[in-house]
Amino acid sequence: MHATARPSAVPLPPMRVPVLQGPMAGADTPALAAAVSGAGGLGMLGCGMRSPEAIAEAAAEVRRRTARPFGINLFVQDTPAPDAATVRAALDRLAPLRARFGLPPAVPERWCEDFASQFEALIAARPAVASFTFGILGADAVARLHAAGCCVVGTATTVAEARAWEAVGADAVCASGLEAGGHRGTFLDGFEASMVGTMALVPACADALRIPVVAAGGIMDGRGIAAARALGARAVQMGTAFLACTESGIGPAYRQALRSATATDTRVTRVFSGRPARGIVNRMMEELRDAEAAVPPYPVQNALTGALRKAAAAAGDAGHLSLWAGQGVAGVRPMDAAALVALLSDECARAAPGG
Repeated sequence: MHATARPSAVPLPPMRVPVLQGPMAGADTPALAAAVSGAGGLGMLGCGMRSPEAIAEAAAEVRRRTARPFGINLFVQDTPAPDAATVRAALDRLAPLRARFGLPPAVPERWCEDFASQFEALIAARPAVASFTFGILGADAVARLHAAGCCVVGTATTVAEARAWEAVGADAVCASGLEAGGHRGTFLDGFEASMVGTMALVPACADALRIPVVAAGGIMDGRGIAAARALGARAVQMGTAFLACTESGIGPAYRQALRSATATDTRVTRVFSGRPARGIVNRMMEELRDAEAAVPPYPVQNALTGALRKAAAAAGDAGHLSLWAGQGVAGVRPMDAAALVALLSDECARAAPGG
C-alpha cells in the first residue's frame, strides 16, 4: 500500500455508499446527480460541453432537488483554430452521412465552450467536488478551487499522470482504466501506451500516491466496488452503470443499444469526436473506420458531428450516435438511480470480507 497519507486540503465529502456517478457530458442530468447524492453516493454533473450559464442553472437545479453534496466535471482544453482545409476535408468525409438526415455541410458557430469562462462558473457554483479530465490544472487554479471549498479530483490513465495531479495539489485522483466508457483522459503520453487496465492501474496509483484513489473502468456492481477497494481505492466512479437509469439524459435508441450490447461490442474510436473514446460499435463507427486517422482532433471533429448526432437521436437512429459505454455494458440494470445505489450498497456489503 501507499505511504503515509497526505492530508487533503479539501477531502472527499463523506458518502454512505462509496460511489461517484460518472460525469457523462451530454447524458447526465441534474435529476440523476441529485438522485445519486440523495441516495448516499456522490452525483456528478458533466459540464464539459455546458455554457457557463448552463453550469449555473444545472447546479442550482441539483441544489433544488437535494441538500447533499455533488460534483461538477470540466474538460481542460484550449479553444482550437483549425485551418480551413482541415475543416473542409472533415466536412467532405461527413457529407454522405449528413445527407441521410437532410443536413447540408455547415461549420458550427463555435468549436467548444471557453474553458476559462467555464472554470469561473464552476468556482461560482462551489460544488463539493470539482473534477477534471483531458488535461491538468496549474497549482494556482487548484488553490482557487480549495479557497472555494471544492475537493479537486484529477483524472489519470497512468501512474505518471496521477503523480502529476498530486504534485499540483489535487485532493484525489480518479484512476481510469482502459475498460471505461467514453473519452480517455490521457494527457501526458500517447493514448495507446496509456491503455492500462483498471486492475493494474488502481493498485499502482494507490502505492504511488499519498492522496485517495477513485477507481473507474468496468465496475458495474457491488463486487466490483469491493474489489476496487481491496486494491486500494477509497471509492469508485461508475458511468455506464448509471446510463441506463431512469434519470439519465439518453434517448430510446441509446437505451436499446445498451440493453443488447456485450463487452466485445465496444471499441475505442476517434471518429465521433476526434479524441479516443470507448463506445458501442455502430454503422457510423464502421463506415468512418478507414478515415479515423485523418479526422481532426477534439473538439473540432466533435463539433462537426454534433448536428449529425443530434439528428440521429431525434430520428431514433442508433447507427449514427456516439454510444459511449464501457466494457461492463452487459451488466447495465435499468432502474431508478436511488434504487441502483441501494442495490450497489447491499452487493458491496455482501462481497466484502466477512460480508
